Amino acid sequence: MAYFIIGAEIAFWILIVVGLVLRYILKLKRLSIFVLAASPVIDLVLILLTVLDLKNGEIATFVHGLSAIYIGVSIAYGKQMIEWADQQFKWLVLKVDERPKKAYGKEKSKRETIGFVRHLFAYAIGSAVLWGILLFLGKDEQTISLFYVWSIWSIVVVVDGIISISYIVFPTTKK
Repeated sequence: MAYFIIGAEIAFWILIVVGLVLRYILKLKRLSIFVLAASPVIDLVLILLTVLDLKNGEIATFVHGLSAIYIGVSIAYGKQMIEWADQQFKWLVLKVDERPKKAYGKEKSKRETIGFVRHLFAYAIGSAVLWGILLFLGKDEQTISLFYVWSIWSIVVVVDGIISISYIVFPTTKK
């Protein structure tokens, strides 16, 4: 299962690079949009493989739970990751620097808050997938590690929220 997750991540980034090459190097904007929009298919295949693996009697591991996290993060952060890759491609290949400048104060707290909301969205999607698998399989001894993955992720979300709020309470200043 770990290989499927690694393969999904590699496939995601290959699609992104191919999409950016099509857009900026080969000037095929419509085709690049199609290629970039195909990345959610990778998520669908990954979750189907996870469910099939568990349905065939495999004992759930952290890696199975990680596939649900991957789905949530991919959906919640996918557009942002593509925009980041677009900026990096322009900077590294086209020598056009459109990267955002480092933020301080209110701007930093706003970015952190948006990032936390995005994390909550990823958490909601990943949690729905995890709990959907738990309800679908209904085998506690087979799927207990999925519950543990969800519990750990819940703690991570709380810590992220505390850190994000700290930027509002204690805004950063330019040195």
